[in-house]
Amino acid sequence: MPIDDIDRHIIRLLNKDGRMSYTDLAKEVGLSRVAVQARVATLMENGVIERFSAVVNPEKLGINVSGFFNVEVEPQHLYEVASRLADEPVVTSLYHMSGPSKLHMHALFANNQEMEAFLIGTLYKLEGVTSVDSQVLITRYKSRMGMRL
Repeated sequence: MPIDDIDRHIIRLLNKDGRMSYTDLAKEVGLSRVAVQARVATLMENGVIERFSAVVNPEKLGINVSGFFNVEVEPQHLYEVASRLADEPVVTSLYHMSGPSKLHMHALFANNQEMEAFLIGTLYKLEGVTSVDSQVLITRYKSRMGMRL
């Protein structure tokens, strides 16, 4: 499905404010509300827009530890480990990266003890995990969801 400049404009506006009403979107792009609603529906049907979500500041929820993990996995266990980790509530994103069966994972924890419990009680016990490199976020200077168009 080809995407035109109006679709790109709609996507940019929704990336900035996913709660923007169809009426406000219509005013911004110069179309009727019905036309904008139809375009958004088409973008969703074609998988261009996957979902609308709220961006939450983890610190405001009492989540004080953001962990970043590179997880080496034996190739035959990659899908099983990825599926298991994707089901974990603390895991916020999970990617299969280039390299020898490497998963890159982000997770949010209330404190260091919760992170340690997850590492020892869950991650290290998964069959096929051969090594884990972890990093903890110190300061967030910029965080952006969505994509640049």
